[in-house]
Amino acid sequence: MRTLVLGGIRSGKSRWAESAIGADSAVRYLATGPVPRADPAWAARVDAHRDRRPVTWQTVESVDVAAQLRAAPHAATLVDDLGGWLTATLDRRGWDDGSVADDIDELVSAVEGFSAPLVLVSPEVGLAVVPATASGRRFADELGTLNQRLAQCCERVVLVVAGLPLPVKPTEVV
Repeated sequence: MRTLVLGGIRSGKSRWAESAIGADSAVRYLATGPVPRADPAWAARVDAHRDRRPVTWQTVESVDVAAQLRAAPHAATLVDDLGGWLTATLDRRGWDDGSVADDIDELVSAVEGFSAPLVLVSPEVGLAVVPATASGRRFADELGTLNQRLAQCCERVVLVVAGLPLPVKPTEVV
């Protein structure tokens, strides 16, 4: 089963995703964000995520999510998070005029072809004011498109609010 877990910053989406994939099994944890040690607050967030993971989990740090999914399509995998992937993709393609459409197509294709349990964590957009900067609006627009595409190919979509999971697809109680 493919599950997309959406939520705002500090909503509890990562913690819920970790419990959903199962702490007792071997899981490949695909971390997409950089760990800039020059930013102590960000490094502390990353360390907190690492400290929660069971010792049986393998951590892979990469922004090439599609390649990682294709490399091990039979290994239960948690991707956290797609906002980091999108930021790295926009950094590579260009925030002003570089298209990420092919990158999104490639990621969606890899997700569709994945055969093991897969949990994807992504920030939800559009729950606040429209960003004041062009790059902020671009990120929100591209992430909204990505989340919609992934929601179509995932069997389950969950929105986490204040640590509580709200089923979006299917609409049964989680």
